Amino acid sequence: MESNPPTRPERHEYEGDYRPANSENPHAHLDPTNVRIETADLTYLAQMADALNTTLDLETLLNRTSELVRAVIHYRIFAIFLLNDRAHDLRMRFQIGHTPEVQRMRFPVGKGVVGQVALTRQAVLLNDVSTEPNYIAANPDVRSELAVPLIAKNRLIGVMDLESEEAGYFRPEHLHLLTLTASRIAQAIENARLYARVSRQAQTLAVLNEISTEIISILDLDLLLAKVGQLLRRLIDYQMFSIMLLDEKGETLITRYAWRFGFAHAPLRRIPITSGLVGAAVREWRPINVPDVRKESRYLPMNPETRSELIVPLFHKGRIIGVMDLEHTRTAFFNQEHERMLTTMAAQVAIAIENARLYQAVKRQEQQLERDIAMAREVQLRLLPTSPPQHTNAELAVRFLPARTIGGDLYDFVEYGPGHTAIVLGDVSGKAAPAALFAALVSGIMRAAAQQRPEPAAMLTTLNDALQERRLESQYVAMLFALWNDENRTLQVANSGAVQPIFCRSGETITVRAEGLPLGMFPNATYEEFNLATQPGDAVIFISDGILDAENEQEEMYGSERLASLLCAHREKPAAVIADAIMADVTRFQGTRDRFDDETIIVLRVR
Repeated sequence: MESNPPTRPERHEYEGDYRPANSENPHAHLDPTNVRIETADLTYLAQMADALNTTLDLETLLNRTSELVRAVIHYRIFAIFLLNDRAHDLRMRFQIGHTPEVQRMRFPVGKGVVGQVALTRQAVLLNDVSTEPNYIAANPDVRSELAVPLIAKNRLIGVMDLESEEAGYFRPEHLHLLTLTASRIAQAIENARLYARVSRQAQTLAVLNEISTEIISILDLDLLLAKVGQLLRRLIDYQMFSIMLLDEKGETLITRYAWRFGFAHAPLRRIPITSGLVGAAVREWRPINVPDVRKESRYLPMNPETRSELIVPLFHKGRIIGVMDLEHTRTAFFNQEHERMLTTMAAQVAIAIENARLYQAVKRQEQQLERDIAMAREVQLRLLPTSPPQHTNAELAVRFLPARTIGGDLYDFVEYGPGHTAIVLGDVSGKAAPAALFAALVSGIMRAAAQQRPEPAAMLTTLNDALQERRLESQYVAMLFALWNDENRTLQVANSGAVQPIFCRSGETITVRAEGLPLGMFPNATYEEFNLATQPGDAVIFISDGILDAENEQEEMYGSERLASLLCAHREKPAAVIADAIMADVTRFQGTRDRFDDETIIVLRVR
C-alpha cells in the first residue's frame, strides 16, 4: 500500500509531558499539570458523549468515533473490528487506510495483535511490530500499532486498532485517550447494534406477515414453492435454495423446487432420510446450521461451491412434511437470526403447502367425481327408453329434465304384448347419484317382474315386496304404473304415492284419484287399480312432483290448476307438442329460480 512519509502532528494539550490522571504519585492530584489533564479528559469525554449519544445508526457512530480519535491522535490507518461470536473471529466493520485485501481478512481470537487483545482484554502498544512474534504482517509498511479492547457490560464486542508507518509513533498518552474512547464507544456500539436488531426484527415481522398473507392464498403447489423462494430473498440473501418434501411413506425427501445463483431449476433428487444433512434435520426434528460443510461428514456434495448450509424442517400438525435448505458460498454465512427467521417462516410455509396439497387432492377427487357422474349419467340415459312405442290409437311423448347432472326420476315403456304397453313413472327419494342408483335398482326389478306381465296393482305389490327384502335406510320410490290397451283404448292405473294423473276430455279435466304407499316404506302394502275408458281426442298426462312444485321468484308453486288448464288448451295438438308446451311454460314460470327437483312429463293422447 502506497503511503506518504509520516509527519508529526501539531502538539495538542494532551501531548508533551502528559501523564495519566491515575499517576502513582499519591499527591498527583495536587499537581497543576494533572489538574489540567483531568479537566482535558472531562472535556474530551463530554465531546464524545455529545457526538455519540445523538445517533443510533452504527455506520454514523463508527464514523464519528474515527473523527473524535483523529482530533487527538493524528493517525493514517484506523480500524474497528467487531467480534463474530459464532465464528469466534474478528471482522473489520469500519476502516480508514486499509487495502481491500486486508478488509476481507478474518482474525481469529488469539491470533495477531487484535486477536491477542480480544483474548486477553488488555490494550497493546507496540513501538516496533517486528519485535512482536504474534504480529500478522497484513500491511508490510506498518511499523507501530496501538490496539484497545471494546468491552460493554463485561462482554468483549471488538477491538479498536491504530497503525502507523513510523516506529515509536504512539505514546502512553495516546493509549490513555484510546482507552477512554473505547470505554464509551463500546456501549454506544452495543446500543446501535441492539437498535439495528430491533429494527430488523420489526421489519422481518412485517415481511413475514406479508409473506404469510401472500402465500396462504396460493393453491397451486408449484407456484407456491416458487413464490416462497422469491419472498425468502427479502429476508436472507442466499445463493442456493431448495424445498424438499417427504414421500407418502415418510422415508425419502424429494426435491420439489430449487433455485441456484439466480435461476430456478428442479433436479429430481431423492435423498433417504437416513443420509445427508437434510436427512439429519428430519431425523432430529430440529434446524441444522453448518458453518463449513467441508468439515461436516454428513454433508452430501450436491453443489461444489457450497460452504455454509442452513436446513429447517417443515412441521405440520405434529409431523414433518419436508425441509427448506439454504446454501451459501461463504463460510459461517447463516447466523442465529437467519435461523429464527427461517423457522418462523417455515410454520407458515408448511401450512400453505398442506393447503395446496389438500386443494389439489380435492381437485383430483372432484375431477374423478365429475368423470364418474358423467359416466353415471350416460348409464342412466341408456337405461331410459330412447323413444316411446308407436300405437295405432294413441301417441306417447316424454320429456325429462334432471335437477342435477343425474336425477332420481325414472320412466319406462314396457312391452306387455301386442297393443299393450306399460307406462311407468317413478320418483326416487333424494337426488343425484344415490337416487340414480336406487332408480336403476327399481328399474331392474321391475323389468324382471314384467316378464310375468302382472296387472298394475300386482306389479306395485311385487316391487314393494322386493324392495323390503333389499331395504335401504331412508330410500323409497313413489311410482305410477299404467297399462295401455290400444285395441279398446282403455287404461289401467295403479299408484304408489306418485302425482295423480290428469285426464282431459272436451276441455274438462279430471284427476285420477289413484293412491297408495310409496314402494319400500312398509311391508304388506296393497294398491288400488283404476280402469279408464278413453275416447279419441282425450289426453292424459303423467308428471313427477318436480313439475307441480316448481317455484318462481315470488315462491309461488306451479300447481295442478295451471297444468290442467295448459293441457286442455293444447289437447288437440300432437303429444310431443303438448309435452314441449308444458315444459316451456314451467321454465318461463320459474324464471331465474333454480330447479330443485327433477322434472318428468309423459303425455298420452288418444287418436
